[in-house]
Amino acid sequence: MSERRHLINLAYRLLGSLAEAEDAVQETYVRWYAMTRQQQDAIESPGAWLTTVASRICLNLLNSARSRRETYVGEWIPEPLPERTEWTSGRPGDTAVDPADRVTLDESVNLAFLVVLESMIPAERVAFILHDVFCHSFAEVAEIVGRTPAACRQLASSARRRVRASQPPAIRTARRADVVREFKQAWEAKDIEALIGLLDPDATAIADGGGLATTFLHPIEGGEQIAHAWVEIARRRPGDMTLLERTVNGQPGLVAQQNGAIVTVFAFDVVGDRITRIWVVRNPEKLRHWPTG
Repeated sequence: MSERRHLINLAYRLLGSLAEAEDAVQETYVRWYAMTRQQQDAIESPGAWLTTVASRICLNLLNSARSRRETYVGEWIPEPLPERTEWTSGRPGDTAVDPADRVTLDESVNLAFLVVLESMIPAERVAFILHDVFCHSFAEVAEIVGRTPAACRQLASSARRRVRASQPPAIRTARRADVVREFKQAWEAKDIEALIGLLDPDATAIADGGGLATTFLHPIEGGEQIAHAWVEIARRRPGDMTLLERTVNGQPGLVAQQNGAIVTVFAFDVVGDRITRIWVVRNPEKLRHWPTG
């Protein structure tokens, strides 16, 4: 059971859903405990066995996910991970949180990274995550993916190029936090000019309601169009709804709280001093892990 947190870390990156990751890990343990004690004792490295089985389960889920998402209502965004701390001095996560209590937050779980992973074919995603993030050899990856080590090397190389092409210039977390905070203030003030100034002219906003929560179904393209849409959202916002600064997948973000519950999570991609992408998650099934209160 000491491997469970490692498996959750792996499965979340492979699937982009904490709920699906937990299900995949649960299924992995079902298969482990279905064996006799003699069969378990014969396995030289239980951790390696569990990783292999969990990865194969995730690969199967990824292969079936494409057809399932064809019937998904609106856009599909990876499930955002919560951090229970507010920002302090522009730095998210100043209050220590035991990393064992949640999926490890690093560059491989920020939402922009996970969105890029969604564009990959399943075998490409699995090869890249196992090799580049979890440092498995290509021989080990080949056993899981069912391809040759050379083919897995090519898959990981292709995935690596996609990730590098999508990565904007590095920006300090404190500056990213400042931009998001300025956006929040302009949004609450319904200051459309300030919003336009904070948004890249080619910015994109994408929402995920999953057919279970009201939101815009198609991406909004262009900073000015997004600014107008956000002012309209502010005008319609219920009086008992508050915007809070929270860390989303290791990056500064915002959440909307109503009656003590998180009803919307906003994640941002910031390049320079401007927001280039906004992800809006309203599907309540993807917000179950967010704390209330």
